[in-house]
Amino acid sequence: MSFAKMDAGEIDYAPCRYGKSRITFRGPKKTLEDAYVAFIGGTETYGKFVPTPFVSLVEDELDMECVNLGCVNAGIDAFLAEPPALDVAQHADVTVIQVMGAQNMSNRYYKVHPRRNDRFIGASQMMQLVFPEVDFSEFHFNRHMLQTLQSRAPERYAMVREELKMAWNARMKLLLNTISGKVILLWVSAHSPDDEVATLELGRDPLFVDRGMLDGLDPLVDGLVEVVVTAEDAVQSTDGMVCSEMEKVAAKVMLGPKVHELTARKVAEKVKDLI
Repeated sequence: MSFAKMDAGEIDYAPCRYGKSRITFRGPKKTLEDAYVAFIGGTETYGKFVPTPFVSLVEDELDMECVNLGCVNAGIDAFLAEPPALDVAQHADVTVIQVMGAQNMSNRYYKVHPRRNDRFIGASQMMQLVFPEVDFSEFHFNRHMLQTLQSRAPERYAMVREELKMAWNARMKLLLNTISGKVILLWVSAHSPDDEVATLELGRDPLFVDRGMLDGLDPLVDGLVEVVVTAEDAVQSTDGMVCSEMEKVAAKVMLGPKVHELTARKVAEKVKDLI
């Protein structure tokens, strides 16, 4: 399969909604009349800058309708607050849930935007008490805020990180318990969930999620697909992506078509085992 090169034009993401969804998903919109596989996830599932994301490639492989419910920069909260999307997943034969980071969720320390989960809304009273020297009004994004806390007060920052890990566990279990059909978790990242150093860093998604957290979800899922992006794949990640000159910096930290192809093969194999 060949892909358009960067700057070769624009991708038609065919934005669509399901029911009364407030989130616009990547199309084309599916009929949902026959058997289908639903995909829940963030930027990688959506396939930003990628002409044919892994969801579409899985559909080609299975010859079965696949619904892309990916949302750019989404966390778990975006889907828990979106009943129409959950309804689509509840009626799917199989639902594939991308493992999303723990930073993009409201918690006891701070609140995020209900749909654009990467957006920082405000610090709780507890957060302000723990970090009295920090002016939280200067932050617009969760990652920037966490980076600042880490640099200024690493020991207290670790408390926030642990809170996020606990909140992720609870929120994931809630999400999984709302889906009655078969569920596959999808880990796609530049590091393994076994990499203890990487899972604690702020630079690699999904932030703060480790093997123990995934193992804790075993009773609620029917399988786990792991895609660890190699250094070679990372270097070639922009090959075949479509974006403007100004978007190239953002594109370089996203998954390119080659990784989407690898992800699609592994996901399709796992789905075939379940249908």
